[in-house]
Amino acid sequence: MRSFKNLRIIKDEIGVFLIVWFGQLISLIGSSLTSFALGVWVYQRTGSVTQFSLILLSAMLPSILISPVAGALVDRWNRRWCIILSDSGAGITTVAMALLLTTGNLEIWHIYLAVSLSSVCKAFQLPAYTASTSLLVPKEHLPRASGMVQSGEACAQLISPLLAGFLLGIVQLEGVILIDFATFLFALTTLLLVRFPDAKTAAVPVVNGKASLWREALEGWTYITVRPGLLALLIVFAINNFVFGLIEVLFPPLVLSFTSVTVLGTIQSLGGAGMLLGSVVMSIWGGPRTLIRGVFGFAFLSQLCILALGLRADAALFALAFFLFFFSLPFINGWCDAILLRKVAPDIQGRVFATINMICWSCIPVAYVVAGPLTERIFEPLMATNGLLAGSIGQIIGVGPGRGIGLLFITMEILAIGVTVAVYRYPRLRFVERELPDAI
Repeated sequence: MRSFKNLRIIKDEIGVFLIVWFGQLISLIGSSLTSFALGVWVYQRTGSVTQFSLILLSAMLPSILISPVAGALVDRWNRRWCIILSDSGAGITTVAMALLLTTGNLEIWHIYLAVSLSSVCKAFQLPAYTASTSLLVPKEHLPRASGMVQSGEACAQLISPLLAGFLLGIVQLEGVILIDFATFLFALTTLLLVRFPDAKTAAVPVVNGKASLWREALEGWTYITVRPGLLALLIVFAINNFVFGLIEVLFPPLVLSFTSVTVLGTIQSLGGAGMLLGSVVMSIWGGPRTLIRGVFGFAFLSQLCILALGLRADAALFALAFFLFFFSLPFINGWCDAILLRKVAPDIQGRVFATINMICWSCIPVAYVVAGPLTERIFEPLMATNGLLAGSIGQIIGVGPGRGIGLLFITMEILAIGVTVAVYRYPRLRFVERELPDAI
């Protein structure tokens, strides 16, 4: 009798996760629609790449800066209400932009402010959403649940640019923003309809008789550093995010150096399709018995794909490599999340995931900053027709525009593969699933 009751509880909790996941999926697609449409709107009115880049920075920097404090507060608060309030805050900024746009008063700085406020909301929403997964899903199903979360990101990447471009021609930016707001309302409704299981509240550090939020915020970093296996796993996350940042900046000019915008769009769409397929496969399969082996197997595959991009300027090769690269990402990110959800105590998951988000997101703007100077001042001149390496490496990978980026990709991936192999040889990481007890 008890076994049937436990089975019903598990089924009910997975049902709650599916409802929350679907609501957040719809909201993510809406947010991606607005992000794409705002970028187009700003670029069309200013013609400035710098202005466009500042939107990307505004969407990322506030989350990075506030993540440690946000994670501490997420562990103090009810996670369901934390997601509700975060979604509501992002929805309010969306409405404010719609009103300004309708009245003809929307300025560029309004967009920077709104995107920054949404970024702050995301700093609370993401660790609360991730940490809630361990409350709603039995630990044996966490890899599949992580795969479903990854599939939401893949759907947004694949659908939103195409859909936003179509909607901009029909309903204009005002209509896209209103659709985004409708997706926020849908996500909010799904959260109001469900209840989360009670979670143990984190103990609050006390200094001189007063609660210390800052010390509590640092506990996420402390929790990771005293567990070397988790720290090494964080290094894997950071490497992959840095690589992704470089690709985001340098892949379009690399492709456009030898082919058309249409081919670039096709290749990027194939990347989104690869990510979606990988997420679906992971959601169905769940993963191998030892997840960490799968993480490094797919990390190695993704690095070989980027290495291949540097070998020759060939659209078919790029399409295959880009597809496989994005196919591998859900397995790397999803299985890392599943390991952390199993090994990190639920009452501190908000702080741990916020710390991981802060460090890994920080790698992306670093990649943005170094990509241009490395390419324009070092690698492209080396691979020019009369460049220093034209007679040696240039005989293998070619010379001219774009070949410097290709050499940068090859150099970067040789280093990344070396670091990945070295990290995997570290026993604390290789046996992290066996040595660290499950916390749930």
